Amino acid sequence: MRRVVTIDGPAGAGKSTVARRLADRLGWRFLDTGAMYRAVTLAALRSGIDLTDESSLEGLVESIRVSLPPGEVWLDGQDISDLIRTVEVTEESRHIADSPSVRRRLMEWQRAVANDQDVVSEGRDQGTLVFPDAFVKFYLTASAEERARRRLADYRARGQGEGISLDCVLRDIRQRDARDEARAIAPMRPADDAIQVDSTGMGIEEVVARMAEDVRRARRDADPEAVAAAEVSR
Repeated sequence: MRRVVTIDGPAGAGKSTVARRLADRLGWRFLDTGAMYRAVTLAALRSGIDLTDESSLEGLVESIRVSLPPGEVWLDGQDISDLIRTVEVTEESRHIADSPSVRRRLMEWQRAVANDQDVVSEGRDQGTLVFPDAFVKFYLTASAEERARRRLADYRARGQGEGISLDCVLRDIRQRDARDEARAIAPMRPADDAIQVDSTGMGIEEVVARMAEDVRRARRDADPEAVAAAEVSR
C-alpha cells in the first residue's frame, strides 16, 4: 500500500471538496468513499429491495460494479455522478452505511485503490478503520449551523433546494451526527492520532493550504533528504 491521507468528519464539513483539492495539490488520487456508498444506495433504490434487509444488501453489493474515474462515478457502466447527489439518495444512504456486508465490501474496494497509488481518502471511518496506518489523518468538522448552510447551498446549486428550509437541513444534520456517532459498526469519531481541523469561518483554500502544509511536514519528517531534493528540483 502506498501513502494515504485520510479526511474524516461529519456530514457537510466539506470533506469531498477539500479532499479533492488536496489530492490535486499533492498530485495524488482522490478517493471519494461517500460516492461509493451513494452508488450502492442508488442501486438498492433502483432494485426496489428493502434497504434494511442485510441479506438483500449483501447480494446487491456483490453483484454491482462501481468505478470512480477522475471526477465521475459509474455504476454498471453508467455515469451516475449527478444521480447520486439527490435528496432521496442522501437520506436513504444511512441504511447502506449501517450494513456490515456493504461496509466490508467497500473497505475492500477502498484498500484496493490505495494498493498502487498515493491517495487522499475521505469518509467517516477512513482513519479509524479502513486505513488505521495512514500517513496523515485529519478530522474535518464545522459547526452544525455552518454545515447546514453549506448543504442547503449545495442542494440549491443543483436545483434541488426548492421547498427545503435551513431549519429542516439543520435538523437532518444533527440527526445524522447522532446516528453516525452512535453507530454500532464504525462509529464516527476522530482517530486518536488525527489532526483536528474546525473549518467554521474558514475558506476552502485556507483549509487545503493548512492540510497541505501538515502533509509536507510529515513527508519532511519521514524523509527529509527526498523532500529537500524535490524542492531544489522545482
